[in-house]
Amino acid sequence: MEKENKVAVIGIVVNNREETSKRVNDVLSDFGSIIVGRMGVPYREKEISVISIIVDGTNDEIGALAGKLGNIKGIKAKVALTY
Repeated sequence: MEKENKVAVIGIVVNNREETSKRVNDVLSDFGSIIVGRMGVPYREKEISVISIIVDGTNDEIGALAGKLGNIKGIKAKVALTY
């Protein structure tokens, strides 16, 4: 049985951007085939960055991406399945 793709938004909060940006970008590159779009906004008052990623993939792919991001120290990642 073929797994059905879902559309989801992954919200990422980045602390210590200087220390984590390379690892975050490496993970996002690894999952580039399921990424539809990406927007990042620095939130200077709180000294964080917020990134939203729109993805189209299986539950397993989306979960793997969010899990790898969440395992990076200084990163919080949450998934909202939308479709």
